[in-house]
Amino acid sequence: QVQLVESGGGLVQAGGSLRLSCAASGLTFSSYTMGWFRQAPGKEREFVAAINWTGDRTYYADSVKGRFTISRDNGQNTVYLQMNSLKPEDTAVYYCAADRHPQSVRRIVVVTALDGFGSWGQGTQVTVSS
Repeated sequence: QVQLVESGGGLVQAGGSLRLSCAASGLTFSSYTMGWFRQAPGKEREFVAAINWTGDRTYYADSVKGRFTISRDNGQNTVYLQMNSLKPEDTAVYYCAADRHPQSVRRIVVVTALDGFGSWGQGTQVTVSS
């Protein structure tokens, strides 16, 4: 059973930084694309960032490009999201997610669509005050 546990959320002032972590278990972590999504009150869950199984390919939503950085440590089964220059509109619950399929199935494709991810964490709240 796949378990994803996020941590690192909190309250920060605009312009500040936070680093989210997601510890994974129950899967061969190094074989899966990992992603971060977020959901603000009254809005749909949206893509934030994704990283491929080796960590050499990353993808970002336009709204966070240049401010957020996704990374992973396959030895620690952990994916990170470094968030800098935070804005009030970044306020949301942030979710870690694992691809539905391993790289052996995806081949070279790195998914970023929500329905491409099959395992989700419980979420961590990020609140940015103005």
